[in-house]
Amino acid sequence: PAARLPPRTFRSYLPRSHRTYSCVHCRAHLARHEELISKSFQGSHGRAYLFNSVVNVGCGPAEQRLLLTGLHSVADIFCQSCKTTLGWKYEQAFESSQKYKEGKFIIETSHMVKENGWD
Repeated sequence: PAARLPPRTFRSYLPRSHRTYSCVHCRAHLARHEELISKSFQGSHGRAYLFNSVVNVGCGPAEQRLLLTGLHSVADIFCQSCKTTLGWKYEQAFESSQKYKEGKFIIETSHMVKENGWD
């Protein structure tokens, strides 16, 4: 008989009644649409969205990077389920005009899929 894999379980499940973004690779829930701040961001590999909060992601160590909008301290974030790098978390912005990003998350659109009632 074929070996049966255990069902995937995620740390957090978002309500089915809300429009959500999930990991395109394993379908782990990542964010509610209500947490979306902006669709006009650039990730390392293309377009990205800025979110106020996310679920089912792990955070790597913070490091300083020179991004399009200046020097920031950021930590890569990855899907807790499949370990795919999704984007980063802004830990610190060094320019006053960029302080609003602190504590927020970038997820690249190529790693997300929309679910639950987008029609």
